[in-house]
Amino acid sequence: MTDPVLRLVGVSQQYGEGETSVSALSGVDLEIMPGELVAIMGASGSGKSTLLSIAGGLLSPTAGEVIVEGAHLSTASARDVAALRRRSLGFVFQDFNLIPTLTAIENVTLPLELDGFRVRVARRAGRDALESVGLADKADAYPDELSGGQQQRVAIARAVVGGRRLILADEPTGALDSVTGEAVMRMLRARVDQGAAGILVTHEARHAAWADRIVFLRDGRVVDGSRRDSAETLLATP
Repeated sequence: MTDPVLRLVGVSQQYGEGETSVSALSGVDLEIMPGELVAIMGASGSGKSTLLSIAGGLLSPTAGEVIVEGAHLSTASARDVAALRRRSLGFVFQDFNLIPTLTAIENVTLPLELDGFRVRVARRAGRDALESVGLADKADAYPDELSGGQQQRVAIARAVVGGRRLILADEPTGALDSVTGEAVMRMLRARVDQGAAGILVTHEARHAAWADRIVFLRDGRVVDGSRRDSAETLLATP
C-alpha cells in the first residue's frame, strides 16, 4: 500500500497567549497521496497559509504531528528539516520569489547547489526543469527580462527540480492573467500526474477544479461542505 507523502495529525496553531491568543488551526487531520492535488479553500483568515507553512516545515505547530515522506518534523533537527525542504519540497508563491540578481537557471538550481550538488549536475537538472515548463531558451535571462507568466514558470521549475515529491503552491496564479494562470495550473497538474503530491491554496473555484479533492477551512478547522454548507457559504467572509 502506498504511503501518503504528507500527513497532518491533529495539527493546531495558536498565536499569542492569554486573552489575546488567536487559534489559526484547530485539530487538522490531512493526508495527501502521491499523484494527488488537493486544493485548500476558505475565507480570509481561515488558516490556509498557516496550514501551508506548517506542511512545508516553515512553521512548527503548537500541537500535532507533521510527517513528510515518513519523517516526523517535530522530532527532526533544524538541519534535517532544512535538508528535507531542499530535497523533497517545492514552493510556488504568488509573487514568484525569484532572486533578481540570478538568471533563470541559477534561480532554478539554487536549491540543488545549496544541497551540495556539483554545478554541472545541478545545471543539467535545471535545464531539464526549464525545458519541462517551456523555457529552455530563457535559461540565461534575468527575472526582469521575463514576463510575469514566464517568471512563475521559472518558479515552478525551481519547485520541481530534482524530483521533489511535495509541491506547495500559495495562490500561484494571483498575479497572472486568466490565460497565463490556466497554463500555470496545467503545469502543476502535470507534475502531480507524474507522481508528486500537491497542495494548492486558492480562492478561485476554476483553479480548484484542477484538484482531485477540495478541503475547506473555516476558523482553522476542516469543514465538510457536502453535508450542510454550500461552497459559497464556506467561502463567505464572516
